[in-house]
Amino acid sequence: MNPAILPVVNLVSGFIDKFVTNKDEAEKIKSSIALEAMKSDSEELKAATSIIIAEASGESWLQRNWRPMLMLWFAGLVGAHWLGFTPSGLGEETVIKLLDIVQIGIGGYVLGRSGEKMMKAYRGGAK
Repeated sequence: MNPAILPVVNLVSGFIDKFVTNKDEAEKIKSSIALEAMKSDSEELKAATSIIIAEASGESWLQRNWRPMLMLWFAGLVGAHWLGFTPSGLGEETVIKLLDIVQIGIGGYVLGRSGEKMMKAYRGGAK
C-alpha cells in the first residue's frame, strides 16, 4: 500500500472503530477501504508500467535509454565526490540525495530483472 495513503487509512479505521459499534461490520468496512486503497495502488503501478514499457519499446535510441543514462550520470557524480572531484556547488546534502536516487534505481533494476526472469520461468520461456 502507498505509504502516503497509510495514515489516512489508519485515521479512517480509527473513526470506524469509534463510531461503528458492531465489530464485524467495522471489520468489513475497514477491509473494503483497505481493498480499495490496494486497487488504487495497483492501477497506479499498471499506469507507470505501461509508460516504462512504451519508452523501452520506442523507436528512438534516446527514448529507450534516457533512464539508464541518467542513472549512470548520478552514479558518476557520487563516485566523483568519493574520489575528491566534487564541484564547488555540489554539497554533501545533494550528494546524499543523489546516492538515494542511485540506490532506488539499482533496486528497481534488480527487482525488474528478477521479475522478468520469474515471468519467463513461469511461462516456460528461455532463461
